[in-house]
Amino acid sequence: MGAGAVATQASGVRVQGYERFLNPKRQWYNNKRLITLHAWIVLLLITSSVNGFDGSLMNSFQSLSAWEDYFHKPEGSILGLLNAIQNIGALAAYPFAPYLTDGIGRRRTIWFGASIMLVGVALQTAAQNLGMFIGARFCIGFGVTFATNSAPLLVTEISYPRYRAQLTSLYNSLWYSGNIIASWTTFGTEYISGNWSWRIPSIMQGIPPILQFFLVLMAPESPRWLISKGREEQALKVLAYYHADSDEQDPLVQYEFEEIKAAIYLEREAAQNVGWKSLVTTKGNRRRMIIIVAIAWFSQWSGNGLVSYYLNKVFDTIGITNQTIQLLITGILAIWNLFWSVLASFMVERFGRRLIFLTSAVGMLVFFTLQTICSARFAITQNASAAHAVIAFIFLFYAFFDIAFQPLIVSYTVEILPFSLRAKGFNVFNFVLSVALIFNQYVNPIALQAIAWKYYIVYCCWIAFELVFLYYMIVETKNLSLEEIAVLFDGDDLQEHIAQPLEVLTDEKEEVEKVSA
Repeated sequence: MGAGAVATQASGVRVQGYERFLNPKRQWYNNKRLITLHAWIVLLLITSSVNGFDGSLMNSFQSLSAWEDYFHKPEGSILGLLNAIQNIGALAAYPFAPYLTDGIGRRRTIWFGASIMLVGVALQTAAQNLGMFIGARFCIGFGVTFATNSAPLLVTEISYPRYRAQLTSLYNSLWYSGNIIASWTTFGTEYISGNWSWRIPSIMQGIPPILQFFLVLMAPESPRWLISKGREEQALKVLAYYHADSDEQDPLVQYEFEEIKAAIYLEREAAQNVGWKSLVTTKGNRRRMIIIVAIAWFSQWSGNGLVSYYLNKVFDTIGITNQTIQLLITGILAIWNLFWSVLASFMVERFGRRLIFLTSAVGMLVFFTLQTICSARFAITQNASAAHAVIAFIFLFYAFFDIAFQPLIVSYTVEILPFSLRAKGFNVFNFVLSVALIFNQYVNPIALQAIAWKYYIVYCCWIAFELVFLYYMIVETKNLSLEEIAVLFDGDDLQEHIAQPLEVLTDEKEEVEKVSA
């Protein structure tokens, strides 16, 4: 039963829920409906590639002499604006994104965002001056907010329960797929004379949104969203078609269907409204928001922003100034990052979120500190070995960053939020992430230019704080359904409302409980 499938956090005991009803013969590789479902999910996952493409694109453009010459070698605040403008565009869309996501549905919101992104990509590719380029990047950022606000929600809400955590974790991990395409495309076009060396990579940024523009409206809609709109029959058909070969009486489908209905009922009863105030009105929601705001900020303020957007400036501080070498290292680093983040995505249910977060923070602290020490040694002695060590420690730092702060920040955020607040809470996550990005993109180039390696010390201290915060705040959610996770945070608040929804459960639900008994 929806709320009764788990015990409260205080008891420390969890009764297995959906796992009892999983068909061991139904695997992702041998069931046609699951293969089809995962094909749709891949279409949603590539939304993250747009952001990854952009992060590497601007980094790579700064290593292209043709781009720098065309836009008159932007530096300082102008360079900061070029890198930050996409996130400024994203900020402009945040007030509207959750209302579209909850109002017109996940699929239509993604389509709307993809349409706007295509306009931005066209303008960026055809840019004739710096103002046009900046306007295009603002447009891309504005559109990507709608897509990124809905895509991971739809992934987590339509996934087969056995694979939900892994697939949702893959969402943000595929940021690096766009990163790789941008890095290696730019590495190849470096040898093209003229402006096509940067216009071709700009065209490539339009691949994910054009696929979504033509296909996403044919993907399945979220059963949770459908139920919240009173379209229960349609929701049941979606669950049955993809999770049980159209068998609406399948025990897993009945369990999911009734659990979702009960959870949505409880959320509505437990809160007087589902507006923005609800994000902080209960103890459980306040803890959610503290965690979400923190990991969003940590994901951009752990030293990784120096590499993601200003790697060429970091190279300059350690004496690596050759354009080809810079582009080559950027491309190799993107592949390295994709490997570790995807690997971690498939390990989230085996090792658990808490262990992965803590391991990540410890590793980042160790290797960023070593990176700082070697950068200082190079600055003082000009020792080539110290410069090479910095590159090695950047790679090792990123391996630990990738195992948690790439796959988990999105999947953990959407899974700890209840359905009624998922779109709004995830919008807060994206807002904080963009603010952190904008702050970094303005401050990092100025700080690097002013104090070089000494700026790294700030991040060493901050990562140490992150480790302490994660130790005390992260709640383990391994092997729990979305509705079961809600009870970990809201158990005390929901207990008094459990009896009432039990009275409205259907006869089919009672049959499922008898089977499970």
